[in-house]
Amino acid sequence: MVISSLTKASLFYRLSSTQFFSTVSPKTSQFRNQISLANLLQRYGFPPTQLHSFLAKNQFLLNRSNVHDIQNSLNILLSFKIPQPSFISLLFDCPAVLDSNFLKKWQIGISKFGNLGISPVGICNVLALSRRFRIDPDLFLNRVGVLKDLGFNDGVLTRVLERFPRIIMMKEDDLCEKIGFLEGIRISRYGIERVFHLFPEVLGFDVDNRLKPLLGEFLELGFSENMIRDEIIKDPRVLSMELGEMSRCLGLLKTLKCRAPIKDKIFSEGEFRAGFEVKLRVDCLCKQGLIHREAFKILWKEPRLILYEVEEIEKKIDFLVKTMNYKVGCLVEVPEYLGANFDKQILPRYNVLEYLRSQGALEFDVGLKSLIKPSRLRFYNLYVKPYPECEKMFGRFAEGAAIQGRHPVGMWKLFKPQKYAESKEDVNNMKSFMEPLV
Repeated sequence: MVISSLTKASLFYRLSSTQFFSTVSPKTSQFRNQISLANLLQRYGFPPTQLHSFLAKNQFLLNRSNVHDIQNSLNILLSFKIPQPSFISLLFDCPAVLDSNFLKKWQIGISKFGNLGISPVGICNVLALSRRFRIDPDLFLNRVGVLKDLGFNDGVLTRVLERFPRIIMMKEDDLCEKIGFLEGIRISRYGIERVFHLFPEVLGFDVDNRLKPLLGEFLELGFSENMIRDEIIKDPRVLSMELGEMSRCLGLLKTLKCRAPIKDKIFSEGEFRAGFEVKLRVDCLCKQGLIHREAFKILWKEPRLILYEVEEIEKKIDFLVKTMNYKVGCLVEVPEYLGANFDKQILPRYNVLEYLRSQGALEFDVGLKSLIKPSRLRFYNLYVKPYPECEKMFGRFAEGAAIQGRHPVGMWKLFKPQKYAESKEDVNNMKSFMEPLV
């Protein structure tokens, strides 16, 4: 059979086209899946700005040709009434939870223990843990039964699953050991429930290597067993202290140089509580990026921080770093910033200086020391009085208050703050206290 040149060309074109589309088609299909999956996740509240990085890290989701399965998985998760922030966090931390077969199995399992009163957040944590360690619903139900037999009521059980879901992987003997330790220091059943409810993480601490040595340290420092027991019941986070931490905190308190009313207020609830309050502030500062040595130094220079709420300290540091664009390390040199009133001193002064910068009135950089250390009157005369429009944002002085003479407009002279006064005795005390931290 004779094939014309036109027929040959047509046949070659068809073969080439088939080969071309067979090569491009998988890429096109994956791209379409990516768009479909991105739109799907956005409809379920996933942040659009984080979609690209999420899909790039989890290519296995794009390899699924059926986006419908992922949608079914998302619907099952929402049926558990998981709060939106926990829902998004679950997808970020454990995207493998979107496995439809896994979720269908747990959907049946959760329907069995729905009357246990476990919160949606607790269910969310259990799902993530179960997916990672392949825990099936039947095993989970068995663990819940063990916990209830040990005396965990619904409120404690829910709280523990929210904060320490790994409890479902613990052996019954380990749980009994934790309960036995608390009973050994004569904490009542109600007190034990309170400890587990307020600080579930204690269930993960080793009794012989951590809890018993910590109790021994408290006793060696001169605290009675009754006092220790009362403090544990009052705030179970006391058990989170590392060995030697209470000794260091008490050492700091003994070297403080501050006014008597401040020191009296620090010790108003006893020495044990004062040491624990120091520990909480040190943890707060270290969480913000400081090392322990720097945190202790800040507290030693600015003892009022021991009296401030941790949330207030975090608020000031957040403003310092994110709004004022300072590094957290500058607090070592200017700890007075954390002792200043945020609404009455820090914020008004910052607003004044920002306004002056925006108007081109400041030709020099006003550092953190110059913002915090001047008295209210000195700051007013330096930066506010020459510009009356700043008085509203700064706050006017009461009538009749003594105010220094007005500087001529444009005549700016930045005063030199005095260096923090430290006597030779103070320096020696601080050095002896800091030596164990080096």
